Parts: sequence; structure tokens; C-alpha cells
Amino acid sequence: MDFAAAGVFPGNFRKDMGFCRVRCGKRLNKKVKKVLYIRQENRRKACQDMVCFFQLLIYSKHSQENVISTEYKEVFEVKIQNVTDASFRKYGKVLEGYDFSALLKEMKHTPVPDDVVYVPSVEELEALDVAKALQNKGFGGIPIEIGYCNGHNKKLNAVEYHRNSEINVAVTDLVLLIGHQQDIEKDFTYDTSKVEAFLVPAGTGIEVYATTLHYAPCHVNEAGFQCVVVLPKGTNTELTFDTAAEGEDKLLTAKNKWLIAHEEAAIEGAFNGLKGENVGID
Repeated sequence: MDFAAAGVFPGNFRKDMGFCRVRCGKRLNKKVKKVLYIRQENRRKACQDMVCFFQLLIYSKHSQENVISTEYKEVFEVKIQNVTDASFRKYGKVLEGYDFSALLKEMKHTPVPDDVVYVPSVEELEALDVAKALQNKGFGGIPIEIGYCNGHNKKLNAVEYHRNSEINVAVTDLVLLIGHQQDIEKDFTYDTSKVEAFLVPAGTGIEVYATTLHYAPCHVNEAGFQCVVVLPKGTNTELTFDTAAEGEDKLLTAKNKWLIAHEEAAIEGAFNGLKGENVGID
């Protein structure tokens, strides 16, 4: 993941760091030469670079100069990649050999609210011929549910995981904000700076691996997003048993759903374990 507007530096900079130049507004002085992106592989060096950036912000505030152009004012803005990129392979894969045409057509009848709605199981979707293919080819023959997640969203807000893969079919263009379950700390917190963003083009089906953290998609146009969600039957339905208030159990908010929320999202009853910015897209 790339982070925008990471710092400003005088003179020559470490060419071996793989930084790339971007345009900026007025300079503080003639010695300040560059505004740079920091790439993920250079994160260890990023700390000292971020110090330079915040020093610049402080100076800018007192000098009332427009040091950085408005398009680079967000420090933690996630770069959007594509699910067809090699970088997605560690999170999932693009599905082939399915005919989603009837599924996409039926989804046109589902609502797209101003916020986000998730329905785990929809009879009309599960009655389609493609449902049998998804059950047998996608989940090895076990019972499945086919529902949808629709709406408008631009933020991460939370991450969740299941004990199994999830299949998504993008009815509209949408962006997924995802990460690795392995990066969850022992205290069940998660650093949002590890999140990556991937565009799923309309009509594309993907498998999201069990160890991939995910949540509601983000819309890329004002009409909102529509996404088919396929999971083992019973997933994301109401709990019918008691859970402990400690350990991983405190993350269990529905059947087969472990969730870590950001405090900014104010999700009732959820464990607020996301550390850092509530990252998103613009």
C-alpha cells in the first residue's frame, strides 16, 4: 500500500528507497525540493520521514503558506489497486468458469440505501442456477447462503473474518479494504496502516480467503455499490449461544463472524481494536 504525502526533504534523497516524485504547491524555501510517496516496503524508514512531514505542517501553520497541494493533504490515503494485480493473490483470487449474468440481473431489484445494508440470505438469489455451481464448485458441496451487501460507504470502520473463504460478486464497481488475520496482535488489536485497497470491477467474482480481513465495500460512484455475498449457510446470523467476554470470543458478534471495530464507527457491542486512522478512499 502506498501512503500519500509522506514527507518533504532537502537536496538529494536515497535513490535506493524507491520514492517517486509528486507535485506540490508553494515551497517553504529553495532548499525544499520534493514531496514524496512512501511505499510499503520502505516502512521502516518512513518514521523519520513522517517527522519531517509533521514539522512541515507545523511550519506551514505558522507561516500560513500553502505548502502541500490539496490532493496530497491526507497522510493516510490508501492507494487503490486491482484484484487482477499480482498483489491480490495473497488475499484471494478472481473466479473463472461461472455465469453470473442471471445473478447480476436479479441484484438490480435490491435496494441501495444511503448507508449500508447486509442481508445474509435471499431466496430469489439462492433459486438461480448459478447457486448450485457456487455451492459445489465454490464450497465443495456444503450448504451455502447467498445474500448481498449494498449501499454507500467510504471508510474501513471495522474488519471481520470467518473460518472459511467468502465469495463476492461485484454488481457495480466497488473497492474492498482488506488485510491479513495474521497481523492481528495478541491483544486482538489491528493496525489500520496495514490495510490495502482493491478495485473489484462490475461483473467480477472473487474468492476472499479465510485469513483475509474485510468488511463492507466502498462505493466508487454516487449511485452506491452492490455486492453479492456467498458464505456457508448460517454465517452472519444471530448468535444462539453464550460467548465469553475475553479472548477471541469477545470478537464474535454473529455466527462464524469475528469482528474488530474502529471507535469512530461506534458499532454497538463491538470490540474497538482497530488502531490508527479509520482509513478510506475518496
